[in-house]
Amino acid sequence: MVSDGDSAPDFTAKLAGDEPEEFTLSEQFGEAPLVLAFFPGAFTPPCTNEMVAFQDDLDALRETGATLYGISADSPFSQAAFQDEHGLEFDLVSDMDRAAIEAYDVSLDIDDLGLQGVAERAVFVIDGDGTVTYSWVADDPTNEPDYDAVYEAAEAAA
Repeated sequence: MVSDGDSAPDFTAKLAGDEPEEFTLSEQFGEAPLVLAFFPGAFTPPCTNEMVAFQDDLDALRETGATLYGISADSPFSQAAFQDEHGLEFDLVSDMDRAAIEAYDVSLDIDDLGLQGVAERAVFVIDGDGTVTYSWVADDPTNEPDYDAVYEAAEAAA
């Protein structure tokens, strides 16, 4: 798994939307710090709670200078509907081919739900040099991150 001090693995995926645009992580390093919030799936209660919590404190996160990206294996169209329904004002990244999930080693199988290779709930903060300065992976996919710790890490990476 990717840890603090590692170079952030690069990946290319699609941004949520009716006309999905290509997203390449390394092209975003100028917007650093970057916060990558991996989540198992749109429209599930724990994931909704997490993304809405990030939205509720988005101004505080942006005050650190950070740019937030939510990442899941959902389609860009499903993510766009999720974004609209919950008023999310940050980009969601559709990792349907699991390039980011595999690169960050956060793949999760939830056999009870028949889900294979979805993202574990995880957060990574990346500085302008492309170095991971904070990493957290949930012990249980229903656990949410310590939002204050994420904001502090983003501020420290600025």
